[in-house]
This record gives sequence, structure tokens and C-alpha cells, in this order.
Amino acid sequence: MVKIYLDPGHGGSDPGAVGNGLQEKSLTLTIARKIRDRLKNFENVQIRMSRDSDKFISLSDRAKDANNWGADYFVSIHINSAGGTSGEGFESFIFNGSVSKATIANQNVIHAEIVKESGFRDRGKKRENFAVLRQTKMPAILTENGFINNPADANKLKQDAFLNKIADGHVEGLAKTLGLKKKVVAKPAPAKTTTSGKLYRVQV
Repeated sequence: MVKIYLDPGHGGSDPGAVGNGLQEKSLTLTIARKIRDRLKNFENVQIRMSRDSDKFISLSDRAKDANNWGADYFVSIHINSAGGTSGEGFESFIFNGSVSKATIANQNVIHAEIVKESGFRDRGKKRENFAVLRQTKMPAILTENGFINNPADANKLKQDAFLNKIADGHVEGLAKTLGLKKKVVAKPAPAKTTTSGKLYRVQV
């Protein structure tokens, strides 16, 4: 059983980045729910979310919850922002201290799949001392899915179909790097038809 912890960034009194009529906290929750629903199509997967509503949870509580649950992998989902409006595209982060080889390998795969599915400009794979990356005990990644204050990225983020692409990228990456297998859906057996083999002549 693979236990995946999804962490939609911000929430409640903390809206996260804001711009172009969008709030980061709402987008991250929508994307996380889409990822969760897609992961349910795979075998032997358990999913837990730091929040499934608009509420505030501290960074340390998010990490503590994932640690106590015994998660195998931690995914923190965010939307970026910059001082100007020129920032655009996707980037991912892992902890900038000592990490396992699996953490680096997972980032490589997940990052590539999100860029491929979303078509975002690739801003690169990076490392930072973010609290949720530092305090979690399992391999962890933080994704920054476009810039909320960039008009082009924001227009994409307003489209549910584009949020589906972001979710698909996360799921494809997780499936590849964690070796997840899709559930086999049994097809219903075709209805049996019986004939007596007799021929009848119709008189008109």
C-alpha cells in the first residue's frame, strides 16, 4: 500500500498569492481534489489531504500530520507569484539539505510530467528550505503551478480544463515514480442469446 499525502497550500485566513481575480488557496484545493480523485483509479493507494475545505492549517501541523500518518510521499501544491508580471511557468522544489536519492528521482519524473501535460514554461527543478520540505520525514516535493499575477498564466488557471491538465501531470508523475498500477475494471459479460434453431415461414 502506497500512502500519498496531498497538501493544498494556504487556506482560511491565509489566501496565499492573489491576482487577476484568483486566490491561491482556492486553486490549490481544486487541483488537490482532482489529483485525489484520479489517484483513486490506481491499486493499493491511500490518499490523505492536509485540508479538504477552506481552513487554515499551520505548516508544522501539515508536516506533523503527514509524519504521524506514515505517508510514503508528500506533495505540496502551490501557485506562484512575483514582484512584477513577467514571471511565468512551472517550477518544483525539494529540500535543500540532505535528501534521499528517491527524493531527487521523484522530482525529476514528476516535474517532467507536469511540464509535459500542462505546457507550462519550464522554470527548472530547484531546492529550498521550505518548512513542509524540511519537517516531513518522507520524500517530498512542492510544486508551483504558474504565476497568479501573470495575465497569461492566470487566464489558463481560470479554465477548469487546464486545472485538469495540471492534475493529470501530477498523477502521471506519481504513477511513474511510485510504480502505481491502474485498477482493472471488469467489463460486463455480453448478454447471452439463445435460439432454438427452428425456422418459421410467415404467410402473408
